[in-house]
Amino acid sequence: MTQNLSGALHALAHAHLPSDAAEQWLGLLRPGIRLAGAGGDDAVVGQLGGEPRLPADVEWPVWEGFGPLSFVASVDCAALPADALDIPFPTSGTLAFFHFDGQLDDGDALVDVGDPETWDGARVVHVPAGVPVTERATPAGLDPYPHVPLAARVILTVAEPTHPQIQRVVAPEGELLEEYEHPLCSAEFADALLDYDDAAGHQLGGTPQSVQGPVELEVARAALGPGTDWHDPRLGDEMDQWVQLAQFESDDTADMMWGDTGCLYWLIRPADLAELRFERALFTWQCY
Repeated sequence: MTQNLSGALHALAHAHLPSDAAEQWLGLLRPGIRLAGAGGDDAVVGQLGGEPRLPADVEWPVWEGFGPLSFVASVDCAALPADALDIPFPTSGTLAFFHFDGQLDDGDALVDVGDPETWDGARVVHVPAGVPVTERATPAGLDPYPHVPLAARVILTVAEPTHPQIQRVVAPEGELLEEYEHPLCSAEFADALLDYDDAAGHQLGGTPQSVQGPVELEVARAALGPGTDWHDPRLGDEMDQWVQLAQFESDDTADMMWGDTGCLYWLIRPADLAELRFERALFTWQCY
């Protein structure tokens, strides 16, 4: 049982919903791993910023025609809480996340999940366990972000009532991403959720904590084709095919600002995750 289920989130649901609705909603939420700055005796599981540790034969990721990507974060998969997630997250090796952050062109070129020609502007690098690595210096023209060691804790990730993982069970006949008649859609419960935690946070797995609507919808549309209508009935099923790999929000300590206090997201299909096919992950970002 995760920390939030036995604590504040459980209390919130029962304070603002009928008991049966509260238990149903809590039972549909998914575990995630929240990452935050390590302190004291916290076990370090990764880092924001600083310099990545890469094998000698792995080149620094570059967006052809634009330049090298900035190193955002890395996680030591073996150091994470074991069996915490409901996706086939790797149990060994390191994942390093890179993003073209606009340092080289004053933000002119944006990585847009709706434009496949920009997808090389974000990358996930998996370094298998046991492969020798060394700290790699940041390429000229880029300033590395300040190094922030990260600790991990298991949480239960919040999903809004209109999120498909909730809606398909509670209101299967409802229109995708639209409110429906149910206590979950009450203004009281919506306000309570917002008051509970309105920050996206740094997170592995779980339901993406979106800034501007379901992240899975943007990725599903990109996977079906950039010209796909936002009301295409295939979107709901395609959203189900993607799970969150990681998200990293704007962070003052690491001097990271994604747009206007936004968040970076990487999603992947579970089969690709199980096969460590991280080149198939899709990236998107949202800001206020």
